[in-house]
Amino acid sequence: MSDKPKPSRSLAGIAGIVAVATLISKLFGFVREVAVATAFGVGPVVIANTYAYVLPGFLLILLGGINGPFHSALVSVLAKRDKSEAAPLVETVTTIVSGILLLVTIILILFAGTFIDIQAPGLDPTTRSLAIQQLQIMAPLALFAGLIGIGFGTLNASDQYWLPSVSPLFSSLAVILGLGGLALVLGENINAPQYAQLGGIVLAGGILAGGIWQWLVQQIAQWRSGMGNLRLRFNWRIPGLKDVMKVMAPATFSSGMLQINVYTDLYFASFIPMAAAAMRYGNLIVLTPLGIISNTILVPLLPVFSRLTAPENWPELKIRIRQGLLLSALTMLPLTSIFVSLSVPIVKAIYQRGAFNQEASNVVAPVLMAYGFGMFFYLARDVLVRVFYALGDGETPFRISIINIVLNGVLDWLLVTPFKTPGLIFATISVNIISMVVFLWILHRRLHGLPLGEWSLSLLMLTGISAIAGFSSWGVSSGWDKWIGSGNFLLLILQVSLSALVAFGIFALLVTRLKLPEVDILVSRLRQKFGKRGSS
Repeated sequence: MSDKPKPSRSLAGIAGIVAVATLISKLFGFVREVAVATAFGVGPVVIANTYAYVLPGFLLILLGGINGPFHSALVSVLAKRDKSEAAPLVETVTTIVSGILLLVTIILILFAGTFIDIQAPGLDPTTRSLAIQQLQIMAPLALFAGLIGIGFGTLNASDQYWLPSVSPLFSSLAVILGLGGLALVLGENINAPQYAQLGGIVLAGGILAGGIWQWLVQQIAQWRSGMGNLRLRFNWRIPGLKDVMKVMAPATFSSGMLQINVYTDLYFASFIPMAAAAMRYGNLIVLTPLGIISNTILVPLLPVFSRLTAPENWPELKIRIRQGLLLSALTMLPLTSIFVSLSVPIVKAIYQRGAFNQEASNVVAPVLMAYGFGMFFYLARDVLVRVFYALGDGETPFRISIINIVLNGVLDWLLVTPFKTPGLIFATISVNIISMVVFLWILHRRLHGLPLGEWSLSLLMLTGISAIAGFSSWGVSSGWDKWIGSGNFLLLILQVSLSALVAFGIFALLVTRLKLPEVDILVSRLRQKFGKRGSS
């Protein structure tokens, strides 16, 4: 925005702020899910909550998440306009979004049973009843999701990155406090069948309270920054509104179409015992580092993409796209090698306590391994989608997402029988790979050529290095099991830590020999994060 009183932070400075704040919020989210696993294991309360959270949770993550369509649309428009124009525009967008999402909230409450039956026809009656009740409790998250997403975009556009990135911790904290209070009252009986309904109410109520808490914290900062108040504004002709909606509407539908793939996966999972809970716990382990790293890469790149959309700036835009893809690979592929090679000890170390027993670990570990394979493709696809948003094109991702719905459903049907729950994850990974290839091909034509051969060779070499690191990590872990064992928590932590350190070390050693410029960028960011924080 053109009249900021202070100079914009450097990309490295923004990335450092976002990384630290996101790390804090992700750690709270991680503790929240460990608390849920300890209290309820893979039982009916968690399975019901997984399905009940699909709709309000997808809205909270999609619309209210950083890098979501609301955030992307507002940043891409407000970054090009004067700050004096921000408040009326934000208030108008908030009025429109609130009206739509209030209606969505009412629909979710009234037709909760229908939505649960559509998502999970294979649920038993008890779990179905719990899911319906929890969905009705969490339905207002639909409204607050949009408000949180607007807050994310507005605060980032005013050069505020710390609070938006750290604010999700309030949501996790509310759940942790709720479960802690329930544990004090019920003790070891917290997972008893007769208290399942109470457990579901506390879990769903904590999630709703956390969403409201997160919004309130953001709203106070938004008021203080002069970026809009809680005011109804119906000026449909305000400058910039058309630009915001041009990106926001198709981007929301596009991301929403992507979430239908999640519904499809859970539909098939409802017929597999404990599958939904396994997907929830495995997904959390992967999303914790993925969320931190994706925000670190995407948040500072989106405004840069937006400023390089003129044809004369396309050479620089191509360099930035390469940076996004290669940084995604450099951060995701070593994690892939670790999650694939160490899935069993990782799950045991994180979850196996309380109601989460050895049987639950055996169910979750293969799912974690499957999720690990898809980390790079998920993040790379998001990088390319942000390029289209910066170009003011939300329609192309939307159209591709529609095709992906059909493709994901077909792949789910084909893969669920031979591979069970991991097959559902492999279907989603395949869709992300195809999407990434299509996006690159379209950008190759639109930007008058991309060096795809050079990029592909670099990515292929990084994949090979990741495989070597993974096999080495697996060898160390297997040797530890054979000679030392992992009979207690301390030995298990040492096993995972040593094996992961070997994977990171080998990956780093081999990558430095490729002499990629993105390696220097990544090293510089790490030094600024753990040494002196760089700022311009």
